[in-house]
This record gives sequence, C-alpha cells and structure tokens, in this order.
Amino acid sequence: MPIIKSAKKAARQANKRTEHNVDIKKAIKNALKAFKAKPSAKTLSAAQSEYDKAVKKDLMKKNTASRRKAKLYEMAKAAGVKMEKAAKKPATKPAVKKAAEKPAAKKPAAKTTAKEPAAKKTQSKAKAEKK
Repeated sequence: MPIIKSAKKAARQANKRTEHNVDIKKAIKNALKAFKAKPSAKTLSAAQSEYDKAVKKDLMKKNTASRRKAKLYEMAKAAGVKMEKAAKKPATKPAVKKAAEKPAAKKPAAKTTAKEPAAKKTQSKAKAEKK
C-alpha cells in the first residue's frame, strides 16, 4: 500500500487505466466472436473498427492491428463474404483564382528618410545663426 500522496494517485490512475484497457480488449474479443459466429461484411467492419480504436488508444501497436485485420479479411474471403466497396467521396479541388478576381495591387509605402523633420531643421539653423 503506497504511503506517499503521489504514489497513491499513481496507483489510482493505474487501476483506472487497467479497467479502461480491459474494456477495450473485451470489445475486441466480442467483435471477434461475432465475426467468427456469423462472417459478414458488417461484422468484419465492426471487428476491424475495434482494432483501429485499440491502436488509437495506444493499447496495441499499429502493425499488430494491421496483421490481425488482414487475418480477419482472409477468414472472410475463405467464408465467401462479399465485400462492399466503400463509396469514395469526390475529391474537392482547391479553388482556382480567375484572372479577373486578382486582388488590387497595393500602393507603395511612403518613403521615409533618416533626415531630420522640417521643423527641427529650422530650429537647428536658427541656433547656428545665433552663435
């Protein structure tokens, strides 16, 4: 049993994460059982989706999930499941600007010089004349 406050919190977090991970693993197993009991495109998709969720939550490595999904696909193919091709969304092309829609050219910035302003010139000239 932890004594230090941070160790107690770490233990609580570990328990919470373990419960969460067990829930995800159960979902994978249930989806897998459903697929093996009745292979269909819908159950295949559900099982593959569970693997993707596990990867997203860092419960399983990407390649492991990919390998298992491929095995599921082979099982579905052997069972004679017809795969439904996902309807591809039409790719949106980036908006092309027409020649008439060109933005107006910017006016050139006013030129600034390092010279003294006119008011100061007169003051400095007046001081020079007095001397």
